[in-house]
Amino acid sequence: MVGRIFVRKQALFCVAIAGVCIGALLFGTAYKPTIAVPPIQGLISGLHVSDTHPISDLIQNANRQWERYEHDRSRTFRETVEKYRQRYGRHPPPGFVDWYKFARDRKVHNLDDFKQILDDLRPFWGKEPRLIRQMAASLSDHGNGIGGIHIRNKEVAKISHPSWRVEALAAVISRFVEYLPDMDIAVNIHDQPRLVVPFEDIQQYLQVEQSSRNTDTTAKNSFTEGLDHLLNLTQAQDGWDEQKEAQWFSPPNHQFMEIGKMACPPESPARTGKDADHLYKTPVGGFISNFNLSTDLCTVGLAVKDLHGLLFAPASLLVSQKLLPVFGECKLSVNNEILFPANMYTMKDPRYLYDPTFDVPWEAKTEVLLWRGATSGGISREDSWKRLHRQRLVLLANGTLDHHGQVSVLSENAQHTYEPTREFSLSNFAQDHFDVGFTEVWACEPDCSFYDGVMGIKAPIPLSEQFKAKYLVDVDGHSFSGRWRAFHFSRSLGLKATIFREWHDSRLFPWRHFVPLDNRYDDLYSLMTYFIGTDHHSNKEAEPYIRSHNPEAKKMASQSRTWANQVLRDEDIDIYMLLLLLEYGRIIDDNRDSIGYSGDGREMDEYDRKFYGPFSWARGWSSSD
Repeated sequence: MVGRIFVRKQALFCVAIAGVCIGALLFGTAYKPTIAVPPIQGLISGLHVSDTHPISDLIQNANRQWERYEHDRSRTFRETVEKYRQRYGRHPPPGFVDWYKFARDRKVHNLDDFKQILDDLRPFWGKEPRLIRQMAASLSDHGNGIGGIHIRNKEVAKISHPSWRVEALAAVISRFVEYLPDMDIAVNIHDQPRLVVPFEDIQQYLQVEQSSRNTDTTAKNSFTEGLDHLLNLTQAQDGWDEQKEAQWFSPPNHQFMEIGKMACPPESPARTGKDADHLYKTPVGGFISNFNLSTDLCTVGLAVKDLHGLLFAPASLLVSQKLLPVFGECKLSVNNEILFPANMYTMKDPRYLYDPTFDVPWEAKTEVLLWRGATSGGISREDSWKRLHRQRLVLLANGTLDHHGQVSVLSENAQHTYEPTREFSLSNFAQDHFDVGFTEVWACEPDCSFYDGVMGIKAPIPLSEQFKAKYLVDVDGHSFSGRWRAFHFSRSLGLKATIFREWHDSRLFPWRHFVPLDNRYDDLYSLMTYFIGTDHHSNKEAEPYIRSHNPEAKKMASQSRTWANQVLRDEDIDIYMLLLLLEYGRIIDDNRDSIGYSGDGREMDEYDRKFYGPFSWARGWSSSD
């Protein structure tokens, strides 16, 4: 919710770039902006660097952004502390030295990319610490789809309203609980996010946060002990009344955007009704040029409000417009949960865990886009099921959604530029290169009989065997998709369409580590014909010839796999969670304005030299052992 970028109207290229950068600084956008910039010739060795296809520019721009990201990484504790103060206007939290050692010992790749944590917590500086503690205690004690983890004396002392989500998170926390102060952690156990605070309220909280920033050199580098208003673990809780104050409700007629748009700036497309495609799609081909905006409901909400199950036919949705300290695995751009790495990523469930058994080299994979799943994501009804996001994907990928049997793709003309053409049979291409279908049908009202004879059922394919395909498309279910992390560890290339945000989003670069897909899927065939190409001799003479860009796809898949093994490991989840809870521990501390690490970092110089030796950009830190 905190980090969104909005452009009132199209402007000159340089102005647009400047506006995006300034907006990112002001509003704390967690995603990297991906507005196209002029291509850098020769940046991608061995690929079609002279290609005039829009995707070529997008790939080169992504590489440029990633190189800048790599170059700007802090190399020492001194640099990490200095950059923290420059970015956030305050000292790192107590325990930051321990966190630094914890992260370094686990071979953290980037010490600075934790802005999502600060973005999520910034509004809570507008709430009194005692009130936040009261809310967390009451929320976790009363239920309503919320469980609790209670840390006392360096231990997980209790779990309230146990569920697999809460227990899995508690297991992660137990790995580093000795570094944490006492706290109550309220955890959303629903699939769907819960908090939609109006934009104007959030701005007031952010003004308080901004005015509270300080780097007083007398700050105490420890948490306050003996805080009150934590959950009484032995008797009923009193104080803040969750039943009265949270004011849970369901959106009228299940239309989420009716409340979602109120969390957007007044000038955003969600509230003005203006078309937004030009803000995040290329003029030619309509490819995603800004993945952040393509997932932002303040930008695309009106365009997809009747095309995504959560937005018009949710299985369940109980929300509050109050700022509450609730931790969640995912959220929409208009939500206010405190993000943490999803429990599916740590539970070793074979449905979501990367298993390399059948992950063959790229050349041995099938030239296929693969997806399997259930009809989750929303309630299916006879008059609206074809608008649900998973159903639309299956219909389109099987060549049955476009009633003319044609879609627009980009083909190269005699001048070696690309232009849209509708002289293309999607059914032929889909038959040869798409393997997309449902494995089971459920979540229907009053029953699922309207699927009979319309939507066939395909055999399930275990996740480990899906890696036989070159291309894996990932779309939302009831909430985020738990398969996404495994896709990055594989040798296959992932395509992603989503409206959800996760903890790792700023670490993944669209067009370098994955292929962004519009939530309307109107770019699906253009994307896949770019990578796979079409035959020289088509069955229809009028159909276009599109050359394959297999090397680009292979390279992107390889980059994704390498990157996942640097920034999406189990160790990275622990590193993120420890810093998140140290920051949260400060937010709920009565003395939060006068605690934090105020040193210059020199006491860690010897540690950096002794344990990590000299630093090089090619190898990172090399051990002196």
